[in-house]
Amino acid sequence: MANSSIRDFTKYNRFSSSTGLAFPASVVSVVVAGGGGGGGSAATSFAGGGGGGGGHREGGKIILGSVTYTVTVGAGGAGGVGAGFGVIGSDSVFSSVTSTGGGGGGRGEAGGSTGIAGGSGGGAGGGSTGGSRNGGAGTGTQGFRGGNGTGARPGMGGGGASEVGGQSGLNAGINDGGDGLATVITGASVYRAGGGGGGAWVDTATLAGVGGLGGGGKGRDTTTGAGNGTANTGGGGGGGANTTGGAGGSGVVIFSVSSLLNVSFSGGVTHSVARLGRDNVYTVTATSTTSETVTIS
Repeated sequence: MANSSIRDFTKYNRFSSSTGLAFPASVVSVVVAGGGGGGGSAATSFAGGGGGGGGHREGGKIILGSVTYTVTVGAGGAGGVGAGFGVIGSDSVFSSVTSTGGGGGGRGEAGGSTGIAGGSGGGAGGGSTGGSRNGGAGTGTQGFRGGNGTGARPGMGGGGASEVGGQSGLNAGINDGGDGLATVITGASVYRAGGGGGGAWVDTATLAGVGGLGGGGKGRDTTTGAGNGTANTGGGGGGGANTTGGAGGSGVVIFSVSSLLNVSFSGGVTHSVARLGRDNVYTVTATSTTSETVTIS
């Protein structure tokens, strides 16, 4: 798939880093939702579409004193069982920034199927009787739609944070997941929220889509089942054929704040912290069904 852009966070003024004062301070964040599950299929003659990458959003704000924010990391959606659609991923939240879970991949069935909308949309499910079907829509600037199918037996690729999912006509096999988006908030360029690849049909490995950059799972091929999206990337699951679709990868919340400030979490949130210049970068990884909080003071 095409090269993706890389987001740079230096555009945000880091007041605490430049002045050495605790406040005012800036908080910047990357919020990635759980990826969508790949579509399943109960036959080898058509395959499910790849799941869409989780919604990818960035935030930046100035704080003037102690604040408490909600933080939630969304789980990835389950893969479609049998001739089932992939399940939509769960949302991730940091403060006022909410990223939408990735859309589920369309199921493989004779007439094909439409992918499910999400942060990035799921790819269309393949069919054996021709006809057109659409990939699921993306949400605003969070991600792109899944690949459309036109008379195609393979499943189409799920959309990614920077690219539409791959799509093909019959036997074309260009159904890779859309690439995610790379950011440098942790100090290195890392892709997240890639779409899952569409599944192959009739055991034809060349028609199995590759997952998009950013954790997308591969589509089912001749030797292995559909791949899961990578944990804490928001990658979509790969499409299945005569098998369950791959599960979407869990999301992640990353934020950066001056090392002069104190940061505390409620509820035993699983996180790591790394020093980057004068800032601390916190990466929150544990999925949660209830909202936890982080206090910056």
